[in-house]
Amino acid sequence: MSNDWHKICKEAIIWAKDAGKVIRDSFEKQLTVETKSNKDDLVTNMDREVETFLINKINEQYPEHKILGEEGVGEKVTSLDGTVWIIDPIDGTMNFVHQQTNFAISIGVYQDGVGMVGIIYNVVYDEMFHAIKDEGAYLNDRKLNQLGNVKLDESIISLNATWVTENRRIDPNVLSPLVKKCRGTRSYGSAAIELAFVAAGRLDAYITMRLSPWDFAAGKVLIEEVGGTVTTVDGNPIELLEQNSVFAAKSQLHEQILNDYLN
Repeated sequence: MSNDWHKICKEAIIWAKDAGKVIRDSFEKQLTVETKSNKDDLVTNMDREVETFLINKINEQYPEHKILGEEGVGEKVTSLDGTVWIIDPIDGTMNFVHQQTNFAISIGVYQDGVGMVGIIYNVVYDEMFHAIKDEGAYLNDRKLNQLGNVKLDESIISLNATWVTENRRIDPNVLSPLVKKCRGTRSYGSAAIELAFVAAGRLDAYITMRLSPWDFAAGKVLIEEVGGTVTTVDGNPIELLEQNSVFAAKSQLHEQILNDYLN
């Protein structure tokens, strides 16, 4: 059975907005905060509540679809065959806990491994980034421009300081020259927001050494719809069911950084 992607996108936007209201209403309430893999890997009762809400909505409307969610409320997805929803109820949980800003709801819908719908809802600012494959990307009702070129020394690159200090994933000397060459760096603490900002032209590139599928599934759709490029930092295709390094940028800038700094 073929999917009506306009209907799916419209419904997912409504669900994300409803979930966003629940999150905003929670700001005055007591959060239950737990750690997962380490002290920096947080999960709250709201993460689980929002994920359950979204999964219930998807299951009601599309019981034949598969769902991959960050907090494990969904099922174990081992194949991209068919329709797969990849969702992050609160991307940027640390920001949500400590700052109550710079976090997002991320929803990517894939058909046989191809991104068909991407939605990133910047909850506090009520910014709904959304895209349907081959129809461009939008911020609320405004269509986003196709990404042009930018010179490296005039570019703003989103990069966490972790990757230019001693770490287990990349020699900090690899990215340090890039930091010195570009106009400036930023780090928002939410991969979904940073990817949405690349799609909107607010950032020119985003580089990180480790993301999970729910972190990048929606952003990948958005960026590709405006002509950007999303790969691993080695320039390889993203594996949608695994952790990846992620390098997203305007296409010419992506090629330049890949050739001159990452290879």
